[in-house]
Amino acid sequence: MAKNTDIDKKENTFALTGENYKLMIIGLVAIVIGFLLMIGGGSDDPSVFNYDVFSFRRITLAPMLALFGFLFIIYAIMKKPKSKE
Repeated sequence: MAKNTDIDKKENTFALTGENYKLMIIGLVAIVIGFLLMIGGGSDDPSVFNYDVFSFRRITLAPMLALFGFLFIIYAIMKKPKSKE
């Protein structure tokens, strides 16, 4: 009878906890901020080149922040919840 109770307890739990979802939201925010930092740099006049396209923010910082967000979401999904026992 004890085995059935253990199985029932396992069936009633979710795979991800609230902590996992909070970490996933943090990763999603980092991805959104990274993509927002990549926006802009265009020119209104097609005959004039705008060198802001090659700024540090758009070429280095924003892609690194977006990549960090994706990696952080993977970590948040894989993180095991702490056991209460």
